[in-house]
Order: sequence, then C-alpha cells, then structure tokens
Amino acid sequence: MSIPAPFERYEGEVLPEWIDANDHMNLAYYTVLFDYATDALFDVIGVGRQYKAATGNGTFVVETHNLYEHELLLGDRVRVSTQMVGMDGKRLHLTHEMFMLAGGKRAAMQELMYVHVNLASRRVTPFPDDVRERVAAALAAHAHLPHPPWAGRRIALRR
Repeated sequence: MSIPAPFERYEGEVLPEWIDANDHMNLAYYTVLFDYATDALFDVIGVGRQYKAATGNGTFVVETHNLYEHELLLGDRVRVSTQMVGMDGKRLHLTHEMFMLAGGKRAAMQELMYVHVNLASRRVTPFPDDVRERVAAALAAHAHLPHPPWAGRRIALRR
C-alpha cells in the first residue's frame, strides 16, 4: 500500500452554522473537520465505512486532545495533515494538524487514540491479521516523520 506521509487528502471550509457568539468557528467544529480527515485516511487504509459494513467491526475514539493556535472565521478554508504515530494489536494513535489555506498558518492540532471494536458486542477486539498488516504498512510509511512535539501533552495547571 502506498500512503502519503503525512496524509493530506482532506480540505474543508468554515460554514455559517459553525460560527459562535464570538464570531469565529466554535470549538466543536474543529473536531468535525478533523473527523472528516480521519474518515479519508480510514477509507484509504481499509478501516472505513466499507470495512464496517463488511465485517461488523469499527473504531471508537477513547481519548482526544485538541489544541488551538489561530481562530478560524466564516469562509476560511483549511487543509488537514494527518500523521499515524503508533499502533498495537487493538489501538491506533493519530495526530492531525489543521492549516489555513490562505497563508498556511496552523489553526489547530488534534491527537487521538482509537480502539478496534466489534460493533455487535460493543467490545474492544484485536485487529484481524490482514487489517493489522495494512495499518502497520501505513504506519511504516509515516515512521520517518518526526513525532509531533505537542503530542502526548496533558492538561494541568502548573503549581
């Protein structure tokens, strides 16, 4: 499998209904845009909607962290850059960076941990061998990328 590193096949636009009382994009919609980028990646690596329909398995997010650097305004167009940073037999660790198309400023970052789930039992289950091999091959294509320095952070007040 050939996969771009980083994976950058999703672009989106800030819609009117996403604007909040501060006249910028509400935080919830950053997650929407990041999720669309995940869907694009998952379709390419074979764990997207077709996989779910064919196998009854899917992925659930069990942890996510969002960081915001620049506000997005109505009509701003963005590109999402995705990096696969780790996996094991049941989990997949991803990061996203959202860039404004006009000027290239990074607007936000997201880190996610996914688990592979049997959708009938709603329980975590190991990746089937063929899926694990595909995901591992995609991860290997990203192995040369530097680990995002902002990934792995936690929220805390310094004392």
